[in-house]
This record gives sequence, C-alpha cells and structure tokens, in this order.
Amino acid sequence: MVSIEAKNDAASQAIYPDLDGKVVLITGGSRGIGAATAVSFGANGSNVVVVGRDRHALDDTVNEVKARGSRALGIVADCTIETELADARRRVEGEFGHVDILATFAGGNGMPVPTTLENVAHWRDVLESELTSTFLTVSAFLPGMLEARSGVIVTMASAAARQPSRSSAAYAAAKAGVIAFSRHLANEFGHDGIRVNCLAPSAVENERLRTWTTDEQRLALGRDFLLGRIGVPDDVAAATLFLSSSASSWITGVTLDVAGGKVML
Repeated sequence: MVSIEAKNDAASQAIYPDLDGKVVLITGGSRGIGAATAVSFGANGSNVVVVGRDRHALDDTVNEVKARGSRALGIVADCTIETELADARRRVEGEFGHVDILATFAGGNGMPVPTTLENVAHWRDVLESELTSTFLTVSAFLPGMLEARSGVIVTMASAAARQPSRSSAAYAAAKAGVIAFSRHLANEFGHDGIRVNCLAPSAVENERLRTWTTDEQRLALGRDFLLGRIGVPDDVAAATLFLSSSASSWITGVTLDVAGGKVML
C-alpha cells in the first residue's frame, strides 16, 4: 500500500514501507535533485548517505534527513576520482553495511555551448562529470550488491539525451551514454537480483538554472511544457523512490522521462 502525502504545490511524496531501513547512497546529494531525493528517502526511514564536494551543503542535507528521524551521513568526495569513491565505500560499509540503493546523481554540467565553440577540454570535462562519474560510482558499489544478490541502481540522464535541446553536444552525448550504460547494466546483472533504471529529467528548478535564467525566462520556459510548468526537485525525487521500491519490482532497464510531457517516446 502506498500513501501520498502532499509535499508542495508541485509534487507529492510517496511513502513506501519497504524502503524503511534500506541503505541508500546518493551522489550529487548536496543540492537540488540529490538533496530533495535524500530528504524523501529520509522520510521513508532509509539510512541515507549523501556524497558531494561541498561540506557545508552536505551538512545541510544531512541535517534535513536527520530531522525526519533517519540516520544520515555526508561524505565529501569527487565522483570522478576512483580512490575517493573507494574510500567512501569503505566508510559506508563500515557504518551501515552494503548499499541497497544507489542513485548516481552527480553531474549537471549542461550549460549551453554552441558546437562551433566547443573545445576538447570542455568536451572531456563534461564526459568525465556526467558519464565517467556514473561508471566509477557504479564500479565502486556494485560488488556489494553482487555479494548480497540484490540491489537497485538509479542513474541520471537528461531530456537532452532523448531529443535535441539547447544543452551542449557534449552533455547530450554524455547523458546518452548514461542511458546506454544503464541498459547494459540491467541486462548484465538482472539475474543477480539487481535492477537498474534511468531518469531523464527536462528543465528542473535548481540553483544552476536560476543562475542561468531570470524569473521571467523560467516562467516562459514553463509555458512550453504540456503541464504548464518546469519541474521541481521533488518531481524527480518521487520518481526515484518509485523506481527504488518494491512497487517497481518488475521494472528494469527503462529510462523514465520526468519531463512534463516535453518528451514522449
């Protein structure tokens, strides 16, 4: 049984009893979608680990999770550095045990760059922050799931990987790689009890979007969506909880477009 509790005017939070006590690790968990997802898991009684590069922001997220009565841990790490993720795994397993649910949300380097102005350094930086970080995070925590013969992985792509957009070509290519990587993982490890699904949000209200746009531009952008608004982090958090719970126990290898009707595939 799933109960729905209104969280704000734009999104609602589902409570999934089977998430109680699960060990959840979220990269990119200090702000925006990652932080909202961490808080939502905390409201479901999960043991939440957030990984990011900003200690102050991580502490804010951890405190919000703890305020909902759940255990939480913040780890400063760069998800493009293999050794830092290995250290994170040792710390998490020492305090909580193996990770049950892994959400690879680090990244978000989707600032528009015309391809004629693209350079090799930026191209490589975007592939590192979006695609390589996903691979390295999964590589670090997949062994614990294989040992337990159970687990859920939720990766983060983008609507930019589903159809042409104003994001850079590098970002679109990297996020398309995340989708393909996720399908490969789902196919390879389904018989080991591991489900892998991918989220592809379109425009979501967050700190970066507010930096790039004015209030008027975001309102105008929202009018381009069938549902009349841009997304909020709680929209993506709600989808993550569903894909992590037993309510989606027969779903793997899919990409879910959290896009307000902008993407229909």
